[in-house]
Amino acid sequence: MKRFAVVLTILSVCSCLCFASAAGETAGKVYGYITPGPDTWYQRNVEGFQMGAEKDGNQVVVLNSDYDVSKEIANIDSMINQGVDGLCIFSFNENGAKMAAEKCAAAGIPLVATDSCATVLEAEADVVAAIDFDWVAMGENYAEWMAENHPGENFVIITGNFESVPCQIINETITSKAEELGQNKCIEIREGEYNPSVAANVAQDLVSSGKDFSIIFVMDEDMAAAVIRALDAMGELENYTIIAQNGSPAGLPLIKEGKLDYTISSSPGWEGLVSYLVLRNFVEGKSTDTEQEIMLPVMPVNSENIDDPSQVVPWEVDDIYWELTEKYYPGLI
Repeated sequence: MKRFAVVLTILSVCSCLCFASAAGETAGKVYGYITPGPDTWYQRNVEGFQMGAEKDGNQVVVLNSDYDVSKEIANIDSMINQGVDGLCIFSFNENGAKMAAEKCAAAGIPLVATDSCATVLEAEADVVAAIDFDWVAMGENYAEWMAENHPGENFVIITGNFESVPCQIINETITSKAEELGQNKCIEIREGEYNPSVAANVAQDLVSSGKDFSIIFVMDEDMAAAVIRALDAMGELENYTIIAQNGSPAGLPLIKEGKLDYTISSSPGWEGLVSYLVLRNFVEGKSTDTEQEIMLPVMPVNSENIDDPSQVVPWEVDDIYWELTEKYYPGLI
């Protein structure tokens, strides 16, 4: 334990020294971004945030929490100790953003929470904004799509992880809306851990169980791609309808091939840029608004719009983000 504490101390000192050196090289602001893990979704969100900062000549310090609560707390403290001009946190649990809000408020550092599903706003936390996708509208959209296209068929959910608030909302909304519509019934919800291999094993187990279902909702398309491969290898793919969420590079080719039946475009890169712009405008005094709830639009993907970047928004940073921001959030530009 002592060796671990010494290592942490050395890393903290080095981080502060590097931060001070980098800050001294530019007259711009320095923003912090705490990401929950190494997954592609989170990486693209960071890149969208960095895209905005780079255009403004500002810096971004990024710390990864690796899905570890204690590490996330340490990252929050590190950002505060470094004296960043503003902080964005993408927490993997409900309490992370709330704790960051409390600590940042005490330190006088403006905070934006990404994908907190407005839990920080419900807690009346002192934040500039909660940036999110409309997970409730998304869940309702999936249920309506199933009712219209596959009435009378049961479904299962392979979710990301049970701690994730977006996953909780999607799971609850799809099942409750499906019950309300009376056309589809959720048979089971399993955890895919945002791990393609785990998701594939879960799908194989569900198919082998003999349970009565023919639709599989998978929380992201990396997992969905693995599920599709597993069912294809079993000779079972044609017996199931696969729907997913993201509009990602992993999912779009599967839509074109007819293996993934439905998805919704949710670009983490664009979300990251919007998070930066909201935070920047507050830090620079262009806005004094706080406790804002900013939701990105729901964009269903179909064969007709799949090649339109204004409808199926790229995950990788793209200049289309500026056009979309101007269209949906003109006050941020």
